[in-house]
Amino acid sequence: MKKFITPLLLFLTVNLMSAQYAGQVASGSSYNAASNALVSSVIGDMDDQYDRLSKQTGIDDFAGSPYTNDTFVQTPVFYDDESMGSYFYRYNAYNEEIEIKKTNLSEEKIAALTKDKSIKVMVNGKPMGFATFIDKKGNTLNGYLTTVLDGKTYDLYKRVNVKFTEGQKAQNSFVKAVPNRFTHFIEYYYQEKGVNRIDEVPLKTNKVAKLFKEPLRSEVKNYIKDNNLDVKEESDLIKVFNYLNEK
Repeated sequence: MKKFITPLLLFLTVNLMSAQYAGQVASGSSYNAASNALVSSVIGDMDDQYDRLSKQTGIDDFAGSPYTNDTFVQTPVFYDDESMGSYFYRYNAYNEEIEIKKTNLSEEKIAALTKDKSIKVMVNGKPMGFATFIDKKGNTLNGYLTTVLDGKTYDLYKRVNVKFTEGQKAQNSFVKAVPNRFTHFIEYYYQEKGVNRIDEVPLKTNKVAKLFKEPLRSEVKNYIKDNNLDVKEESDLIKVFNYLNEK
């Protein structure tokens, strides 16, 4: 597969592409095959999915959002280190899908980035891309991680995990219905340089320290205690990994 696709090719792909699932290659020319390596059709726009969830639950009201940003925001897109230009995106964390458009016009058809680990978008100046990682329960998962810290020894990533909770119908006129709800949870992951493994960071002081062997374990625990850090706070967790990167 070619490592560089021009912005024009991506633009044409967004408007002409017809594959029905991320990563699926449409039949036809080699042009379509190369195009679909980068962009695919969305699983289904959220209007359709709200309808599906409404029928599934019997409840039309929703609280929260499946998106980290409900509106499309402009961002540069990269394939490896090659720029593919600037596009508008929004991240559907419930579907683990980055939706993109070339313009912000409402009539433009929405496409999605293929779940390819070489593709990155910039989120507040930090790269976000598809990755394989291991959660705190030992499950191997695939999803999108945003780089929080690119360090000398350790990298730190953030994941927005969105859960859907079915609401409840009103049992009678005195009890209000409970809407369907999308709830956002923030998770953090780390990777040691040169190690092909990304693990979740447990957000408790003792458990963070236990990620490392002695004497580093005791040093990390003391650093957190001496500086009165709360590892549940992103800024404090970054301080911990900055400390580790200085060792």
